[in-house]
Amino acid sequence: MTAADGNWGLSFQQDGEPPVANASYEELKKYDAYYAENTDEKVIYLTFDAGFENGNTPAILDALKKHSVPATFFVVGTYIENNPDLVKRMKDEGHTVGNHTYHHPDMSQIATKEAFEKELKDVETQYQEITGEEMTKFYRPPQGKYSETNLQMAKEMGYHTFFWSLAYVDWYENDQPTKEEAFDKLLGRIHPGAIVLLHSTSQTNAQILDELLTKWEEMGYTFKPLDRLTAS
Repeated sequence: MTAADGNWGLSFQQDGEPPVANASYEELKKYDAYYAENTDEKVIYLTFDAGFENGNTPAILDALKKHSVPATFFVVGTYIENNPDLVKRMKDEGHTVGNHTYHHPDMSQIATKEAFEKELKDVETQYQEITGEEMTKFYRPPQGKYSETNLQMAKEMGYHTFFWSLAYVDWYENDQPTKEEAFDKLLGRIHPGAIVLLHSTSQTNAQILDELLTKWEEMGYTFKPLDRLTAS
């Protein structure tokens, strides 16, 4: 297994500093892939993974709107099918809707280019049918499972792949972190150039996001869209 194969993983050494990741900025850049920006600038790239909808996204969108914060929502195919109004709202309020595959499989186990492309293209088709626009070619591998072959396939399709440099265990619906647990991780481990991954299914995230954004702002952070990374 090479550095750019397997399960995405992070090792946090020191609060306020970027974690050590599976692969370096340079290794990932070869595949138009990113996990953070290598910078001293206090900038955050906020992203949400959306596998399904359970009523928390409207509050998340409200908080983003209040703070004028751009985000990227990585959605699966059924999310678009089942929540067209929310997807339209994301787009209309200036957010990017990214590709989280159609069925949320372990993409590292998909060997053929045809099967890999179908997982992404079926989401593109759904998005275009609902919005009338082409989807931004931003891709996040489900569960962070990937291989160098996957990254190359995505690049050949014109995609940029995005991992993350800060996330926390927020995806268990019936075992949500407390506000204190969330702030401990999300404030302690934030760092310049962070790509933050939150789940839009998290009730805790919906409840704390307004205050979380305020606290990050008070720490001197600003928020930028992911396309600022791809333009550099």
